[in-house]
Amino acid sequence: MRVEIWSDIACPWCYVGKARFEKALAAFPHRDQVEVVHRSFELDPGRAKDDVQPVITMLSRKYGLSEEQARAGEDNLGAQAAAEGLPYRTRGRDHGNTFDLHRLLHLAKEHGRQDELIQVLYRANFAEERSLFTEGDERLVALAVEAGLDADAVRAVLADPAAYADAVRADEREAAELGANGVPFFVLDRRYGVSGAQPAEVFAQALTQAWGGRSPLTLLDQGDTDACGPDGCAVPHH
Repeated sequence: MRVEIWSDIACPWCYVGKARFEKALAAFPHRDQVEVVHRSFELDPGRAKDDVQPVITMLSRKYGLSEEQARAGEDNLGAQAAAEGLPYRTRGRDHGNTFDLHRLLHLAKEHGRQDELIQVLYRANFAEERSLFTEGDERLVALAVEAGLDADAVRAVLADPAAYADAVRADEREAAELGANGVPFFVLDRRYGVSGAQPAEVFAQALTQAWGGRSPLTLLDQGDTDACGPDGCAVPHH
């Protein structure tokens, strides 16, 4: 069975949702027969590569929040991440264009290191003090090498803006065709869709249903959704 996860490295709910999904997958009896594929989705595709802002500033300007509201939202997300055992810096993070990160994830997929790279990039973006967006290509090369990729292959991709660009755009078109307007978005064997960073119990139910079911893609009713979309990231309410 294949599980496809549309996500963006800049999306905090994607970071949390991946941990919740993996908790469910670890307990799934057929987990050794589940292939997980990460698909590209940019929350801010129009942002210039050199347009890097503090997260709090970006949230305030883009979504019309006060800085106090933006900080409160980050604090709540930090609490949600902590509940899953994830480190999360609620202050001092940057926000930037993620297109190059998605291109590298497609390179990693070809080499069987995609999950390793997305884990490294999430950690770099949400947990580390260094910015993921202001230190240039060599910072990305070092992170990709940590995930098991060849440094020269990574440099070649970063030096060629066309490398894997079509693959990223294809993922984004497919997300739109499937009705995903926010992330994370999980598609299980093209039978069931789960939107948002749902509790592990919801993912467990979806895995069980997808394993045994035979039907067209059905969006499971999950009630309130913790996800990031064009209008922002939902503020935790749990």
